[in-house]
Amino acid sequence: MVITAENTVVITDFYRKRIFLDTAPLIYFIEGHSTYQEKLIEYFSANDNGEFAFITSSITLLEVLVKPIKDRKTKLVSQYKNILLNAEGIQIFGISNEVAEKAAELRAKYNLRTPDALQIASALIHEADYFFTNDHRLNSVTEISIITLHNMQ
Repeated sequence: MVITAENTVVITDFYRKRIFLDTAPLIYFIEGHSTYQEKLIEYFSANDNGEFAFITSSITLLEVLVKPIKDRKTKLVSQYKNILLNAEGIQIFGISNEVAEKAAELRAKYNLRTPDALQIASALIHEADYFFTNDHRLNSVTEISIITLHNMQ
């Protein structure tokens, strides 16, 4: 199921669910993306309160660290690592052979970029209910509900 502009998501749709956290929403939340900040604070607070679980993969860790490392922002590097590796409401998974094989199938079917295929495959293998991203190019994937920030109320 794909959530479209006509079919918005409200926070209660996430309750008691497993939400795969893609890279962009995390970056926007931590670095204060102005357009989405209010929504993100609400969703991350609900996660902190145990209302739903975020899961993600080590690809997210890789992607969020690149720019802060390049810019020598060691405090931001530490902040991302602390959140992804130590937060109670976020579980991070490595890339297994099973995930890699599923990613290959997704790449073949949808012509996805490798990181996107690995992220979605990880979400599927680890039984996420939603894939929370801001990448509208992923809306063609039908194996999981793709949620973008634009669709959140």
